[in-house]
Amino acid sequence: MATNIIFDEGVQLQLAVTDPATPASGDPVVMGQLPGVALIDEQPDGLTTIKTDGVATLSVKGTNGSNAAINAGDILYYVAANTPKLSATTSGVRFGYALEAVSSGATATIRVKIGY
Repeated sequence: MATNIIFDEGVQLQLAVTDPATPASGDPVVMGQLPGVALIDEQPDGLTTIKTDGVATLSVKGTNGSNAAINAGDILYYVAANTPKLSATTSGVRFGYALEAVSSGATATIRVKIGY
């Protein structure tokens, strides 16, 4: 067996995220182009444990830069400057997939498949 394997699955990692500045448990986060959800609040050493797969309920806005509905199966992106961070705005980091719909211009908490 390879001795250089650090994590068998690599779906739960402790690292310094690049956004948001101080992640809290349950927040969508990114580390560069790697999307995830914070499992814990950021620790004093600047590290946060994140989950990079699975399904989470997250706040999503029905927009793609202008108001546009999101359908189940649509790709979602993480845009650091937006609130909420997740939408169909393609200028962000690819985050995952919507598993439920969001009306045009609305914000809703929906199930999101993390990763791609």
